[in-house]
Amino acid sequence: MQFTIGKLAAAGGVGVETIRYYQRRGLLGTPVRSGGDGWGGGIRRYGDKDLRRLTFIRAAQAAGFTLDEISELLALEESDDRVRVRNLARQRIAALDEKIAQMTEARAALARLADQCAASDKGPCPILAAFEP
Repeated sequence: MQFTIGKLAAAGGVGVETIRYYQRRGLLGTPVRSGGDGWGGGIRRYGDKDLRRLTFIRAAQAAGFTLDEISELLALEESDDRVRVRNLARQRIAALDEKIAQMTEARAALARLADQCAASDKGPCPILAAFEP
């Protein structure tokens, strides 16, 4: 199947500027323009391979990988270096575990403040007071 940049973006659930950004970052290729008069005319056509790559990038982002890590994963796809891929995944899992612990702590603190706020209608609200400098 052939896609214009707009159709590729829509199929991948991103905006056209995201496609261009990924191209500038070297995550997606930029096809040559087809047809035209040589002065910028013609249309760039993307294929199924480009859509698969875009889908890979989006799925890896959803798993928490950075664009730099995704670039490395894409390079590793060519080399089939499973050890490095596993190490990257384990690093991402450790980072997610740390983030989950931070969010769990923040949630517990906010729940305590909400309970304190509900305990009394007198004085300043503990929630608002906690956020003051």
